[in-house]
Amino acid sequence: MSVLDIPELALVALVGLSGSGKSTFAARHFAATQVLSSDTFRALVADDENDQSASADAFDALHYVAGKRLRAGRLTVVDATNLQEHARAGLIAVAREHDVLPVAIVLDVPEQVCWQRTQGRPDRTLRRQVLTRMHRDLRRSVGRLGREGFRKVHVLRGVDEIDTARVQLTRLFNDRRELTGPFDIIGDVHGCRAELEQLLTTLGWSLHRDAAGRPVGARHPQGRTAVFVGDLVDRGPDSPGVLRLAMGMVRDGTALCVSGNHEQKLLRKLRGRKVTVSHGLAQTLEQLADEPAGFVDEATTFIDGLVSHYRLDGGSLVVAHAGLKEEYQGRASARVRSFALYGETTGETDEYGLPVRYPWARDYRGAATVVYGHTPTTDPVWVNNTICVDTGCVFGGRLTALRYPSRELVSVPAAREHYAPVRPLDAQPDGSGSRPDGSGSRPARPGRPDDVLDLADVAGRRHIDYGYGTTTIPAENAAAALEVMSRFAVDPRWLVWLPPTMAPCSTSDLDGFLEHPAEAFADYRRTGVDQVVCQEKHMGSRAVVLLCRDPTGDLRFGPGGGVIYTRTGRPFFSPGHVDELLARVRAAAESAGLWHRLATETGPASWLLLDCELLPWSAKALGLIRDQYASVGAAGRAALPAALEVLDAAAGRGLPVAQLRERTARRAVDLSRYTDAYRAYVGTPDQVSLAPFAVLASDGHSHAGRDHGWHLDCADRLVAADPRLFAPTRRRVVDLSDEAAVAEATQWWLELTGGGGEGMVVKPYAGPAARDATGRLLQPGVKCRGREYLRIIYGPEYTEPDRLDVLRRRSLGRKRSLALREHGLGLAALDLLAAGAPLWRRHELVFAVLACESEPVDPRL
Repeated sequence: MSVLDIPELALVALVGLSGSGKSTFAARHFAATQVLSSDTFRALVADDENDQSASADAFDALHYVAGKRLRAGRLTVVDATNLQEHARAGLIAVAREHDVLPVAIVLDVPEQVCWQRTQGRPDRTLRRQVLTRMHRDLRRSVGRLGREGFRKVHVLRGVDEIDTARVQLTRLFNDRRELTGPFDIIGDVHGCRAELEQLLTTLGWSLHRDAAGRPVGARHPQGRTAVFVGDLVDRGPDSPGVLRLAMGMVRDGTALCVSGNHEQKLLRKLRGRKVTVSHGLAQTLEQLADEPAGFVDEATTFIDGLVSHYRLDGGSLVVAHAGLKEEYQGRASARVRSFALYGETTGETDEYGLPVRYPWARDYRGAATVVYGHTPTTDPVWVNNTICVDTGCVFGGRLTALRYPSRELVSVPAAREHYAPVRPLDAQPDGSGSRPDGSGSRPARPGRPDDVLDLADVAGRRHIDYGYGTTTIPAENAAAALEVMSRFAVDPRWLVWLPPTMAPCSTSDLDGFLEHPAEAFADYRRTGVDQVVCQEKHMGSRAVVLLCRDPTGDLRFGPGGGVIYTRTGRPFFSPGHVDELLARVRAAAESAGLWHRLATETGPASWLLLDCELLPWSAKALGLIRDQYASVGAAGRAALPAALEVLDAAAGRGLPVAQLRERTARRAVDLSRYTDAYRAYVGTPDQVSLAPFAVLASDGHSHAGRDHGWHLDCADRLVAADPRLFAPTRRRVVDLSDEAAVAEATQWWLELTGGGGEGMVVKPYAGPAARDATGRLLQPGVKCRGREYLRIIYGPEYTEPDRLDVLRRRSLGRKRSLALREHGLGLAALDLLAAGAPLWRRHELVFAVLACESEPVDPRL
């Protein structure tokens, strides 16, 4: 039985005569969705799979679909005769374009058998002469396939061998996603064996030595795995010693190693190829000359087996010597290997005569963390989830390791300058004099700076995987969000988070109520929540406050001491007014001790992000109150008393209008309640206050994981510091298993709403990032609004039994789904903000929240 090893990601070309059994073989060994048949594509474009005149269009379409599959990382099998070189060349081109391996499976079946099978198919009109020509083409093709570019060629001869063959899908050598670490990723060593020993010891590794005292292996007591980013050799004092240690660790399974460009040049030299002996290669060759021949052979085999890059930790980590673009990760081609070894250049040279490297990391948008070396830098800096850990040890700098997944950097200094660099370490390889993060005396030449936004990042239909879930943003929603962002919103640098929409609790069946605490508590009980906090719902406008301790601003946000913006990103006030408010908030935060409570290792916090309610409601919604609610009230007050007078006069004349008069009187009472409800929320501008209820983030930290007790304690400190500016948020913490506590909270809600309050918001006490037992995000809060407040939303007469019956059939599913999506996007934006991610990554998520607001959901919910 023949076993055919096929890479999991490859373009497989079946090669054989018509009637050789290609379609049967494909159906037996591959999924139907993986197989692209030329017959099928001829039928698609010409309604006739035998129409050879349609072959050009059919193969054009087939190549297009194959490209889409390969780009998505899916195995693709092409079922066609593939007997002519030009046909195979098209497939090889598609494979190379998408950096996958082309594989050929040849089904070599006797011509007579193929002819018999063809005659037995009424849908085939093939002549024998055509089959004879195909057989001749097959004989010519078999020996050429490898030279044409197929990386693997499997030839199955005869019917029996074809019938008994088995296809075995194998992983590429760079696919080690099953290894989850933890890892210690070590930068370019360049023969600095002593520093490597010191770094491993600092990281907690135990070295193993041979009889001569040389290190030949290492093991970490916590089972960590070392990953070398390549360039183990050249320039330094002991390249053989570094090789001996790294080879031993790889052999023992305690380390992985990718190839560097210096290893590749050394390999070519050891194999007798002509290379230019420069950049430290001479030192390595001199050192190897003192080693036994067996060691050199072992080192040659080791270097020859190094792969261009590794995908680790489920694909979340990629290690390559010079880095790797997202579209190259997990692929295999000469282009991928070249990029991984050498990176990409602009075609220019700097003042030192060295090539200017293209800063690919600036444009990186991948989800995987990429760790690389190759180009020494004084300090490792995170750029778009990538980091270079080559800190120029051989040039007198440091040898650095990145501990993954903790992202801790550990370095040891070089013993001395072993090799004088052509370019000083503090001169960056793009020739700009700027750091990899874009800071520095001069702007980087190529690439987009991290704080520059691109329309392509947000425009059109997009699918976003934001860590807490996935969502698709329709193009029309993105267009609506772009309109708001470009015309009305605050500077994107300050627009770091948008609050999610909030869904109401389940609809109540209690007489006269549309919403009631019993349903809110039941909603959370069903998700396994045992403790909630019931917070007074202020009748105001959601406000986000981003505040800098320094009133002149912070570098990451731009000039200015802060912003106060709405839940759609618009500023609340004119610059002068907002500066006055921010100054009071800043003073209160100082008096409350928040800056020091949120301190980092480097000192007090320099900024914080507050989630608040701005009061009164009329500060933002005065136009809505005047144009919508007040107009209804004025019309009712003018019409209903007059109608009652007419009905009273009619009743006095003995007309049967009692029922109409009673209904009209009820309408007048309902209207009076409606008017009282919206008037309660009208204030004057000098009465503006803030009701804080969460500190979302500060320097280097998202506080979404803290419980609401912590958040409300911070809010209480602000209220105590400036009670005129900050309004308190009344609340009750409720154990849902305690019926007395539930009853007390329900009575509190009745008193709150009976006194004119809007209602309450019920939240999981565990905090904004709370999850259920299955790990899914919980609703961050459900609102439970009072009976009288809902008159503003649903109209003066909504409590009439017939109207309540209609409203109780309202659907909440879409609103709840929207709330969870926006909540997850917001949490992800806070995580990126805390991690110091570039502006474009944060803005993509904030933009998505605003785009979600264009979903067609009943605005009354």
